Formats: sequence, C-alpha cells, structure tokens
Amino acid sequence: MKTDPPRPSDTTDHPGSVEAQRAVPADASPGRGPATATDFHAAVVPARHHVELRPTGKRLSLLSLTALGIVYGDIGTSPLYAFQLCFTSERHPVALTSENVYGILSLIVWLLIIIVAGKYIGFVMRADNRGEGGILALMALILQQERRRTDSRRRVLLISLALFGAALLYGDGIITPAISVLGAIDGLKVLAPGLSQLVLPISVVILVVLFAVQRFGTQRVGTAFGPIMAVWFVTIAVLGIIEIMREPRILGALNPWHGLVFFASNGYTGFLALGGVVLAVTGAEALYADMGHFGKRPIRLAWFGLVLPALLLNYFGQGALLLRDPATISNPFYLLAPRAMLIPLVVVAALAAIVASQALISGAFSMTQQAVQLGYSPRVTILHTSWSEAGQIYVPEINKILAAGCLLLVLTFRTAQNLGATYGVAVTGTMAITALLFGVVAHTRWNWPLTRVVPLTVFFLAIDLPIAVANTVKIEYGGWVPIGIALGAYTLMSTWKKGRVLLARALHAGALPLDLFLGDLTRRKPHRVPGTAVFMTSSNDGVPVVLLHHLKHNKVLHEQVILMSVVTEDVPEIQSGERVTVDKLEHGFYRITARYGFMESPNVPEILQRARESGVKARPNDTTFYLGRERLIIADGEKRPDARRAPEDADLPRMWRWRKKLFVVMSRNARSATEFFGIPPNRVVELGAQVEF
Repeated sequence: MKTDPPRPSDTTDHPGSVEAQRAVPADASPGRGPATATDFHAAVVPARHHVELRPTGKRLSLLSLTALGIVYGDIGTSPLYAFQLCFTSERHPVALTSENVYGILSLIVWLLIIIVAGKYIGFVMRADNRGEGGILALMALILQQERRRTDSRRRVLLISLALFGAALLYGDGIITPAISVLGAIDGLKVLAPGLSQLVLPISVVILVVLFAVQRFGTQRVGTAFGPIMAVWFVTIAVLGIIEIMREPRILGALNPWHGLVFFASNGYTGFLALGGVVLAVTGAEALYADMGHFGKRPIRLAWFGLVLPALLLNYFGQGALLLRDPATISNPFYLLAPRAMLIPLVVVAALAAIVASQALISGAFSMTQQAVQLGYSPRVTILHTSWSEAGQIYVPEINKILAAGCLLLVLTFRTAQNLGATYGVAVTGTMAITALLFGVVAHTRWNWPLTRVVPLTVFFLAIDLPIAVANTVKIEYGGWVPIGIALGAYTLMSTWKKGRVLLARALHAGALPLDLFLGDLTRRKPHRVPGTAVFMTSSNDGVPVVLLHHLKHNKVLHEQVILMSVVTEDVPEIQSGERVTVDKLEHGFYRITARYGFMESPNVPEILQRARESGVKARPNDTTFYLGRERLIIADGEKRPDARRAPEDADLPRMWRWRKKLFVVMSRNARSATEFFGIPPNRVVELGAQVEF
C-alpha cells in the first residue's frame, strides 16, 4: 500500500492506539444536542456506577430483584415453549410416552443444574475482567496475557473464537424477542381457537412498540423489570406446584437415569431432541454478560433463591400435566392454568416476554459499545439514556437492524414452534466457545495446572458439543438464520480490525519524529497566531500528518498546540487519577494521553477539562480542532491478498480485494469524528487527502 503525500492522520477513526477505536458523542444524553462552545468543558458522559463486591441486607435484596428483570428475562420465559417443542417438532418429534416425558424432563433439569448453576455461576463468573463479564470482556482478559507471548497464531485463533462467539450473540438478540413474544401471545389460542389469527398481528405491534421506545431509554421502566419478573416466577412456580400435587410421581424425573434411558430408547431421535431441550437454558450467557451491572452475589442469590426453583417447579408441572392428559401437549404451559386465569396469565407472559426481549436488546447495545471500544466496529451513535447509570445506552443503528431482522423473522416463520428451528444454534456455539476461553484464562492467568483445567474443560465440552451438533440439523429448516447473522457480523468486525491496522501502518510509515519537527521549528520559526490547536493522533512519538498538512498549506501555528491521543486498555475502566497524562514540550506544545477502559466513553471536552490541572489552558472560543479525513482508493491489480506485497510488509494482515471494498464502505458510513468525540462542530477543521489502499 502507498499513500499520496501529504497525508492526513488516521485520527478520524483512530485517535488512540492502532489496536482500538473508541468514543461516544457528547450529545449522548436525552434531550441534549451536540456540544457547543458554551458548554465546552461540560462532562457529558455519566460516570460509571460501581457495584459493591459484597452487598448485604437491603442493598443485596434490591440488586437481586433488579437482576431478575435484566439477567433472567430470557431463561425465565423458556417454559413458554421449550418443553412443548421437544414433542411437537415437525421434523424430529419425540413420541409422547410417559417414559419420554420423564426422560425429557430429566434432561432439562440436569442441564439447568450443570450448565447454568455449575458452569456459568460456579466457574465462568469467576473470570471477571475487573468486575465485567461477557465474551468480549473475556477476550480482553485473554489479550492481557496473550500480548506477552510470541505465538501470534495462538492469539489470532483465540481472538477469532471470541469474536465469532460475540457474533453469534447478535443472532440470538434477533431471535429471542421474536420467539418470546410469539410464545407469550400464543395463549390466545388456548383461550379461544378463533383468536389464533390475532397472534401474529398483536406480536408485530408489540415488537414495533418495543423497538420504537428504545430511544427513550430504560431508566424509568427498568425499575419495573424486577417486580414483573418476580411476579412471573412466582406465578409459574404456583402453577407447577398445583399440578405436581396431582401427579407427585413426576418428581422421579430428578433421577438422571431417566435421561440415559431416554437416549438408549430413542437413539438418533433422542440425540436430536437435545436441540429442543437446550431451549430451556438459553439466556445463560446473560448471567456472565450482565455481571458488571449487578455483581456475582445478587445474580447467584436470585438464581438459587427464586429462578431455579420456579423453573424446576413449572417444568415438573408441565410434565405432570402431560402424564395426566397427553392431549395438553398442544400448549402444556397455558393449560396448567385454570381457564379463568388465562387472560391475566397471557398479560403477565407478554410483559415477561417484553422484559426478556429488552434484556437481549440492551445486551446487543452494550456488546456493540465494547466492539467499538476494542476496535472491531466502526463509529456508531452511542447515546446515554441515563445521567446516573453509564450502562444504559441506546445505539440507533443496531436498534434498526434488530427491529428489521426480528420483524422479518416473525412474518416469515409466523409461530413460536416454527421459530424453534432457528433457536439454539447460536447459543450452543457461544457456550462451547466460552468453555474453551475459560480454560485458557484458568491456565494462563490463574495458573491452574493442566491436570485441573483439562478435565474441567473436557467435561463442559462433553455437554456443549453434543448439544451444538444436535442443533446442526436445524440449519436446513431455519438454523441458517443465526449462522448467517453471525458470519455477517464476524466478517464485518474482522474486516474493520484488519483494515484499520493496514491503514494505520500505511499512514504512519512516513511519519516525522517529534524531536526532528521541534528542532525544525527552532530554525524556521513559523508565524504563531493566538489560540489553541488540538491535533488528535494515534501515535505517541510521531507528528500527526494532519499537523504537517496544516503547516504546509497555512504557514502558521497556534501559540499552544496539543497533540492528543486516546488509548483504550484491555480493562473495563481506568481510575480517575490515571486518566489523563500531560507532557509539556518545547515551543508551546503539549502531548496529552487519555486512557480509557473498553466499558467507558471517552469525551474530548472532558479530557481538556482534566488537562487544565496540568497547566493546559484551552479556552472554548479560542480552540480549534484539526481532524484528518482520508479518501480510500483501492490499488488496481490487487486481485489476491498477497499480491504486490513488499518484503517489509510481510507481517501485515492480508486482505482480499472484496474485503477492502467492504472496509471502504464501512469507513464511508461511519459516524463523523466530530459527533463521535463530542467536539463542538463550530470549532472543527477537517483536512483530507487520497490514500491508495
């Protein structure tokens, strides 16, 4: 690759290290427009709220109640469809016999215990990145160790696995709202078969409203999520208890032997039934992803104190109902309730489905923010919807994609039973990847011996992989949907990362060392004008090319010149005292380095405000920001990724021509740097040039 000098810096997209891209717009709070000169020093982004490590008493109870609504919304609504779909699948249904009822129920019980209680709550939640969880946080945790190693192939493989696991969760985020809402409204069919035609339009209306209100944030309705789910779990537990009292023999399904007998009796069909059984544990990843919002103790208390008992009681109740009346397989969940209670139950189920959908939507927003901060996504609009909680954000671009995909799925598959064929593929893939990455963290970071790590990882994979394989049969009937979404998301994220690395190295290849530049200023003494100029750069030792561009054409420099770099670390957040470093240079130059975690939101006006303590005086009306904007041009004749590569570029990542075109499209559609960093738009000057890519 080569560029046409003079070149602008790549700071339009990467003001920090080459490895990451970050920041959110200053207009990130509700009812607030872009920053202006009058509010130049306003700290717009809310401070992150730290959850206590060991909350007790009322605080523990409150966090546990709130966790019910955010963490357990998805897994809590699984009884609406999971048990039923094992017997009503159009492709591989399990025969409705008492032995199979015991077998399926036993498998559900032990998957809840082993995967959720054992794997995630017992082990995976230990792998927290300074309190934060989720597969991208786990990837950042691994990067902290892998950067010290020389085996680049191992590092690339681990990053690719984590990235694909995150991509799979986007597919889950599109499917969960669709199947949850359809499953909840299905109760109308039980109430009156003639109402079945209303299920689809009502579901569509609920989903449209759900995605439309995302821009208002969840601060107000968020406090209701916990109580709603508490009512939901108590309700399904009571329904289960009533039916268990009629058929107490169903409690025999606690014996795992019934699960083994089920496999022996049903053979291949029994193995494929795992694709339906796993629907009972979808949402387990939310335990890990939302750990930073609530802490480990509230999540564990909510699980063992209410969620697990309620789920088990309801599943046992459905099993008991099927033993007593096999005809209730048409909808065993709603048929647990007396007819007079159906309407209230449908309302509560619909509310629970909305909560479950909100949890996945909010999770997609948070994961996108992490991807942007870690350098795997172009700039997007990240709006903070709460002044007190930094985790409450809204990403309009992602919201539109999720809404379109969700509505398309509902209109295409039309019923929760049909959507069951698409569900589970993404979740099982992420579960298996999480098990592998956890093993790496346990060995490399915690120094667990291989004699402990290998058996534990193999045990988890011995459960995750068969379930994942059983779900592969769904690919033909709808499972291709989450796989396609994941492949698309993975391609976009990996393309952006590689493209930014290639472009950054090309732009920095001819950068001028700072000491040489300052020495040249001593000799040439260019004219200095009043005010402050801020040049954002991804290099901590060179001169931003946009500064050279400006000096070449304008022949002047401001009295005070700031070279600003924003660096994202592989940790969730940086302590306030370590945030900004200021180095005073010669000739009125300052170098400011701002460090942020991948869960934080950098903001340029806030950085300048902090720098005032070190003697940097940047008055709003006298400060000008210079940004570089490059126009990317793909070099002719580069058909293969290794074509026209000079020997000195041998270590650069290879990119096919079609991926370069994709990168160019992504670059052109990224949010402007001015909005992205909260820079007052009336104080910005952009300098551009063509870059042969």
